[in-house]
Formats: sequence, structure tokens, C-alpha cells
Amino acid sequence: MNNAPEKISQSTDNSNAKFTDPLPWVVLLSVVAFDQITKWIVIETLTVGESWPETGLFRFTHAWNTGTAFSLFQGQGDLLTWVSLGAVCVLAWIYRSLKNPHWLLRFAFGLQFGGAIGNIIDRIRLGHVTDFLDIGWWPVFNIADSSIVVGISLMLIYFWFLQAKADDARSNKSNLSTTTNSKTATTPDQSNEPKAKNTKVN
Repeated sequence: MNNAPEKISQSTDNSNAKFTDPLPWVVLLSVVAFDQITKWIVIETLTVGESWPETGLFRFTHAWNTGTAFSLFQGQGDLLTWVSLGAVCVLAWIYRSLKNPHWLLRFAFGLQFGGAIGNIIDRIRLGHVTDFLDIGWWPVFNIADSSIVVGISLMLIYFWFLQAKADDARSNKSNLSTTTNSKTATTPDQSNEPKAKNTKVN
């Protein structure tokens, strides 16, 4: 019997289940909402270029960003909108290809999706991204930028540390199982050996 259609169906079901998983959606929607609300507050309370407080290491500064995160590639707004949309599609494809992703990965993808969509909304609606988090020498950024960076950092932590430990544990378990099976196979079966007859000495 050919099980190929059944395997394809199971693969499709697993992929669809990932997109109905509530964790990434909750994180995504929370990031987008928080990002857009904070940007709206800044737009309503500060003029472009204005900072509050006026001095200090950390300030809220209303800035327009026509580039990417942290003010890179300025003046490429239209192109970056399409690039951002493409990045979201690539992220969705990568997430779909993962098999039973760890909760930390699902959380990280939610952060990245939310951050990317938050800035895409700005580009489509305003033609630029509103930045407002100003930390001295660092370029002004926003909640969406932070969400993307944190999401990438969590993914790196997972792949470099957590997955490596999980792979080692699986490898050790596999080696132990192989060793046990090998010992079992080489141990002579004594159940079929002739039993010594009891000789009664008179």
C-alpha cells in the first residue's frame, strides 16, 4: 500500500498547526499593538526632532527614518517596503519548515514577525518609520526594531546553546541504547542449555 498521500497529508497538517499555534500570534499582535501605540503617543506629543527630556543619556526623540532599523540605508523607503514584505515571507517559510519548534523559537519568531509588520505599517501609512528611543550615541530606534533584535538574539541562543545540549543528550541516549542492545545480542541465551541432572547419592 502506498503511504505517500498519507505522509503528505500529515506534513500539511503539521505545517498548518504551526500557524494556528497561539503563542507566535499573541506575541506578534502584542508587539504590533505596543509599537503602534507608542509611536502614536510620540507623534501626538513631540514635534519631529524634539526630545524629552532635552538632555540625558536616555531620551524620547521624535525622528523620521526612511531607512532600515537603526537609521541605516536612508532614502530607500519604497524599496525597503518590498524588502520587508519579502523578509516576512521568508520568515514564514522558515517557520513552516521547522519540525516541532521549541517554544523559545516560536516566541522568537513572533517577536520578529511583530517587529517587521510594525515597521511595514509605518512605511505604507506614513512613508517613513517613526523612531523615538534615543540612547546617547546609538541611532534612534523604536519598539519594532528592538523586537526584531531580541527575536534574532533568542534564536541564536537557542541554536548555539539549547539545541546543542539537546543534540548531545539525544546522541548520548542513542549511544547508550546501542550499547545495551549490543550487550543483549552478545549475551548467550542460557534458557536453552541442558540442565544438569540431580544425582541422588545413596
